[in-house]
Amino acid sequence: MNKKFLAASLAGMALLLVAGAADARTSGVKLGVLNCNIAPGVGLIVGSSKNVSCTFTNRNGRTERYHGSIGKIGLDLGVTGRGRAAWLVFAPGNVGRSSLSGTYVGGQASASVIVGLGANVLVGGFKNNINLQPISVQGQTGLNIAIGVASLNLRAG
Repeated sequence: MNKKFLAASLAGMALLLVAGAADARTSGVKLGVLNCNIAPGVGLIVGSSKNVSCTFTNRNGRTERYHGSIGKIGLDLGVTGRGRAAWLVFAPGNVGRSSLSGTYVGGQASASVIVGLGANVLVGGFKNNINLQPISVQGQTGLNIAIGVASLNLRAG
């Protein structure tokens, strides 16, 4: 079986698992877009943790910088290079500066055979009222398969 076809198939199955959660949680006001660079890392069978640096651009064009980590609990096997992820940010109303700081938790799935895809649907942040919906699948390189629960910890700065 072709490696690219296998990676695409695994990623497709993984994204189907996450898609239901995305439909159920999109509510509130669209505040902007969160773009994150994800450091390379190694899956440790039952979990992993990688550093992230992110930029939030609100609907008025103002930007805020965040840093932190993204972790996975569940099946996570393999090695990945640098990755990128982007989310639409929703909340029940407008939130103040640095309000994306906090912990987000939700479903996660990804697969890579040289190049790969993944998605994370996350809820948390300010009073657990902020939803992060993937607007494009996470891009990554390496040899990896992961499915389970993801946590994203963000700090302003």
